[in-house]
Amino acid sequence: MNHRTVAACTAVALAAAALTGCGSSEDDAGSGPAELTYWAWAPGMDKVVALWNEEHPDVRVTVKKQASGDDLVTKTITAAKAGEAPDLVQAEYQALPTLVGNDVLADISGEVAGAEEEFAPGVWQQVTLGTDAVYALPQDSGPMMFFYRQDLFREYGLSVPTTWEEFADTARALKERAPDKDLTTFSSNDAGLFAGLAQQAGARWWTTEGQTWKVAIDDAATRRVADFWGSLVEEGAIDNQPMYTPAWNKALNTGRQIAWVSAVWAPGTLTTAAPDTKGKWAVAPLPQWEKGANTTGSWGGSTTAVTNDSEHKEAAARFATWLNTDPKALAALVREGGIYPAAQAAQSGDALAKAPDFFPNQPDFYERAARIAEGTAPAAWGPNVNVAYSAFKDAFSKAAKDRSGFGAALRTMHEATVADLEKQGFEVSE
Repeated sequence: MNHRTVAACTAVALAAAALTGCGSSEDDAGSGPAELTYWAWAPGMDKVVALWNEEHPDVRVTVKKQASGDDLVTKTITAAKAGEAPDLVQAEYQALPTLVGNDVLADISGEVAGAEEEFAPGVWQQVTLGTDAVYALPQDSGPMMFFYRQDLFREYGLSVPTTWEEFADTARALKERAPDKDLTTFSSNDAGLFAGLAQQAGARWWTTEGQTWKVAIDDAATRRVADFWGSLVEEGAIDNQPMYTPAWNKALNTGRQIAWVSAVWAPGTLTTAAPDTKGKWAVAPLPQWEKGANTTGSWGGSTTAVTNDSEHKEAAARFATWLNTDPKALAALVREGGIYPAAQAAQSGDALAKAPDFFPNQPDFYERAARIAEGTAPAAWGPNVNVAYSAFKDAFSKAAKDRSGFGAALRTMHEATVADLEKQGFEVSE
């Protein structure tokens, strides 16, 4: 499809919940046992699928392990252009608009009626793209939370911040009491963190009006977030080093950095980054912009989508529903894949009854996570998230290193995203 056709199909799909001229969901082809192929990267997925195959001899699913991220998106689009996309694909939330715009994903709203009630509204909205269509079922989610060294907060007489204003005051207070310590760092090497923080503040970076994309990366909500973190970095109240480096790991492990704004999957990272601190961390809700609110952003998470190339869309949708709503399947996803399920019932079920091993001091870890996840704010993704994320990394890394504030970096990110959409042939307004 040329760029103009992609633009028209995407805009119509998002604005009118239809894929007229861009493919449609069809009845399953033929009869008898259905053979489905599922491209996924989550660990242990073959063991989870084996449970389905044992109980559903009429529909056999074969998992083919894939890389995640942009690599899988590119591979899936390439396969779809040749009419050879798999029946099902594990797709990250931010990849859905790109896949829909390239006519890869089927609208399975007719096959998954009633599934919406299983998920938080902010999570469900991400698989509908704000329309009446359903392009995937939520699989796992990444509600953001605040992780802190409980022992060091006590040692330095710090209170857990409930608002971002308190967060800034806590960072400054720590610097006064222990100049060699940092509350946290601002990292420019993972745009997902910044996107989740902007989401919590109310940002909606990509939306549509008719057949036109509206880009609002440099909106008031995101500027509020950028200015907040930029000011803390500029005054030296927090560190400016990227995450996931040996230096960052050491800072966490030695207590030089005593908190981390992260997501529900953080215990797994801390296990390897800061092994000597097991049992010393605690979790709290993300600080709020308005005192007393319960809003959080998302960082990470994926879905199960059915492609237009599938000859067994109904069977594929049935499997996707089972995978992401059936208690037995969800328990297996937690056990084998270590994921945090998007289905609300599973977030407080038996599968998550035990806290992560790294948090033996907080037995109610997942109960807290479930309450936090209820306030997940809606996100709005577009067809060139990869370009926006790349621009973020380039512009914000320089600004963080120079401690020069983030206003100009945010504008650069916005303009790069708009320019790329226009280059691709999309109609764009700001």
